[in-house]
Amino acid sequence: MKYSCDLISDLLPLYKDEICSEASRKIVEEHLAECPDCKKILNSLNDVTIDEKIVKEKEEVIGTQAKFFKRKSALAGSIIGLIFSIPILVCLIVNLATGAGLTWFFIVLAGILVAASLIVVPLMLRENRMFITMASFTASVMLLLGIVCIYSRGDWFFVAAASTLFGLTMCFAPFIAYRRPVNAYLKNNKGLAIMTAYTATFVLMMLAIGLHVGMSEFFPLAFAISMPLVGLCWAIFAIVRYLRMNAAVKTGLSIASVGVLSGVLAQLVINAANAGRATGVVVTSAPSLALILSIGGVGLLIAGIGFLVGINKGGKNNENK
Repeated sequence: MKYSCDLISDLLPLYKDEICSEASRKIVEEHLAECPDCKKILNSLNDVTIDEKIVKEKEEVIGTQAKFFKRKSALAGSIIGLIFSIPILVCLIVNLATGAGLTWFFIVLAGILVAASLIVVPLMLRENRMFITMASFTASVMLLLGIVCIYSRGDWFFVAAASTLFGLTMCFAPFIAYRRPVNAYLKNNKGLAIMTAYTATFVLMMLAIGLHVGMSEFFPLAFAISMPLVGLCWAIFAIVRYLRMNAAVKTGLSIASVGVLSGVLAQLVINAANAGRATGVVVTSAPSLALILSIGGVGLLIAGIGFLVGINKGGKNNENK
């Protein structure tokens, strides 16, 4: 049975992609053996030169547009940088003209650098914008704090710098960890790296505050309060991130951890405060043992229920298989 060329031409794309039925494939092949016109159509379909040309032109257009926007972005950054240089130049002239020397000029300069790090730097960069922008912003903020501290003849720089660094880490560490080039080094350890950064900057802040205050009672009391909380955060992180159990088990164990560490925290605070009465803080009461045990018990109960539910679901899944 002969078929029309119109019918065969409709089947040719399916035949080319090898998604037609066996019967259709035989019909097409029989027709192609006798019809040079349809065979020519099939050859044109197999010719990928046009597709490659389209893809190449598409990539060239995208590349041209990307270069165009990068040039525009760099131009905008340059213009904004020139605008920022105007108040710097004015302040420099005024500072020198008034005979004050280069004093508060550096404060203005550092303040404008902070703004430039968030506006000009990302416009001028082509790669790793998040990482370099946040690094330049942190450096400019530290510079501003240092200049103000020197100008005011203070001794608070390390406290302010450590506290600011901790705050910036809390806000931006997750974003930096998931952006280039940091994400390539961290791979699957991003959560661990973020928690480590939080802990390190927090401990640095506590040390800076303690050294600035100069009170030997500060460290026992402050670390007695803060370190169990840090430990609780690490415990919950480890449970949620690394424990291969269902959500109910993780929730229960997290609640139990809160209950246990609440008792530990209360006892440490009592010991540290009563041992350092010079601070004026004396703790004579703590959460009752029954309350602590009840919190931990509820958590363990939830974890147990979740564990049993997980076993039951696993058994049913195996039966279904």
